Amino acid sequence: MTSRRRRTRTSLTSVLVVLALAVGGYALHTAGILAPDAEAAPGTSSATAGSGAPTITTEPAAPETTRASSPTASVTGTATDHEDAATARTRLAALPVKGKAAATGYDRVADFGTAWLDVDRNGCDTRNDVLARDLTGITRQGPCTVLTGTLVSPYTGATIDFVRGNTTSTLVQIDHVVALENAWRTGAQQLTLTEREALANDPENLFAVDGHSNAQKRSGDAATWLPADKSFRCTYIEHQVAVKTQYRLWVAPAEHDAMDRILSTC
Repeated sequence: MTSRRRRTRTSLTSVLVVLALAVGGYALHTAGILAPDAEAAPGTSSATAGSGAPTITTEPAAPETTRASSPTASVTGTATDHEDAATARTRLAALPVKGKAAATGYDRVADFGTAWLDVDRNGCDTRNDVLARDLTGITRQGPCTVLTGTLVSPYTGATIDFVRGNTTSTLVQIDHVVALENAWRTGAQQLTLTEREALANDPENLFAVDGHSNAQKRSGDAATWLPADKSFRCTYIEHQVAVKTQYRLWVAPAEHDAMDRILSTC
């Protein structure tokens, strides 16, 4: 047999083998025994090229429900708001109700100490403590003195840029929620000087506010003056009741009725 005929027969045999393999593979694929990677079972993934570890995909966790995302939060208020109001109503019911004592002999400095003291002994006077608490974006000179900041007055909602200075500092004032003369006339005369100084510098009894509101209020109680911003009145009365409870003060009849009326809406 010549070499040419031998090469021809070998080539023919190779072609027949290739054809047989192709026909067999097609039959297996049609029967579903072989499946391409693209049709792999759902929920599995191919391994990263060159590594033996599989890639695992997980679903993102559902976001936690927060008070801010509650659909009723903006309508009904928070549970804490209702609890604060309920506590204030209970405390108000326990406060003595009687007429105011005479203001004879009332002296702010002699009776309640110099404004402003450092009763908590943190190294800063009470005015700067309250400014630092209630203003945002503050700058200081040293560890205590607040030089600038921004106040949103709780009594009006107005925004005030505070700048310390002889003609500008009074735009932001520190209000005693229970005015000191009111406290004097409703039981503070019976307190010690130390207790009265504590009352005058108690953070619970102090808000940084616009100077106009503070000047309007003077020594008024709930029967004669309330914040112009009605949304803050509940908080305002809650603080008044808390302070009167803490320092064993009483409320005048008209004052009691005004407090009760506000708290009934909270």
